[in-house]
Amino acid sequence: MWTYHPDLLAIPVPRYTSFPTAAEFAPGVGTGELVTALGGEKGDISLYVHIPFCEKICWYCGCNTSVANRTDRVASYLDALHREVALVAEHLPRTARVTRIALGGGSPNGISPIDFVRIVDTLTVEFAIRSESSERPVISIELDPRTLGPEWAPVIGAVRIERASLGVQTFEPALQKAIGRVQPVRMIQNAAAMLRDAGVRSLNFDLMYGLPSQTMAHLKSSLEQTVALGADRVALFGYAHVPHLIPRQRKIDASALPDAESRFRMAAFGHEFLLDHGYVPVGFDHFARPGDALAQAALSGTLRRNFQGFTEDQAPALIGLGASAVSSFADLLVQNEKNTGRYRMLLSQDHLAANRGIARSLDDRRRGAVIEGLLCRARARIEPDFGAEALPALQAYFDAGLCEMDGADLVIAPDGLPYARSIAARFDPYRRDSLRRFSSAV
Repeated sequence: MWTYHPDLLAIPVPRYTSFPTAAEFAPGVGTGELVTALGGEKGDISLYVHIPFCEKICWYCGCNTSVANRTDRVASYLDALHREVALVAEHLPRTARVTRIALGGGSPNGISPIDFVRIVDTLTVEFAIRSESSERPVISIELDPRTLGPEWAPVIGAVRIERASLGVQTFEPALQKAIGRVQPVRMIQNAAAMLRDAGVRSLNFDLMYGLPSQTMAHLKSSLEQTVALGADRVALFGYAHVPHLIPRQRKIDASALPDAESRFRMAAFGHEFLLDHGYVPVGFDHFARPGDALAQAALSGTLRRNFQGFTEDQAPALIGLGASAVSSFADLLVQNEKNTGRYRMLLSQDHLAANRGIARSLDDRRRGAVIEGLLCRARARIEPDFGAEALPALQAYFDAGLCEMDGADLVIAPDGLPYARSIAARFDPYRRDSLRRFSSAV
């Protein structure tokens, strides 16, 4: 079991789905830089498509999403999205090849199946995606079980979606009510069965710990049901209560939230439980069956991290489509307009919507490689200049046996896994004065 060192977890840290993080994005970077970056991509690329709508908004959610209760607003957003796809495709060289498509939100099944198929058709046509199975990109989708009706089964099968992620969070009815996400067990069971029948080969369950009034028994029950339903992947996240940043979280009873040590014990229990049931640990909060591509990447040392979390995707560029979506290139991170109204207006005028970001310097890329190595492989080569700067600040972690030097490599010990983000943050110069903006490390 992991050892609890509260002083080493006291400072909030980013999740490092990019480096620099989105907190460093600024308005000086936008469409011009995006167009230049697109023009330089001649190899494999991945696409992320953001659908910022849900039928119901969960109180804990920090995603850029809203209720899909106005058909005119949804229709105009989708019109803008189709136009953005066409404009982005115009700037890509013909040699660029789409190898992955991820659809998230919000929830892609917050729109109608017909509208969803139209989006996939537009992507297929505009990015010249071939229909042969050997050339088709891997398609993944995030889904809300509450709105996943039987009409989605033929769509998922026809599109040939291989990977799906269900937002489960917890199976406990009282906890579901406490976070504004009521979904009976039968609903989740039916969703999982339908996706399997439709051809989904890798099914992920998102689970949460640190929920109001959650006990270890609640967490154990959710993990047991997840294993029983055969989830190929599990993402076990700690709930981050930041109502000053996410106003909808004010509906959650903060007085009922577990304390820091209880959260740590839950994370540790979940880790041990899933390993005992045959899952491979992937980074610090993901798990996968040994035969799953994500587990294979973790075992082979090819695991990576991007805005979707841990991934086996090796494409060097990720292009974000939709309001608030982020595109990632070797020397650039750039984000679309977050406000869906302004996003629609820009695209209605045939303007790309990128309006903030950061150019990644050589120093940023070097530091990003260290942080990714620590989070994905628990090991990174530390060059002398970084070592002189960061290693003294890690002395407490060395003393606790959470990490050690192996020649020029910094290695995180198995007991140090929950401290990985905190250790990685010591190589992040942007964090020196602004760590309080982020969630707790566990």
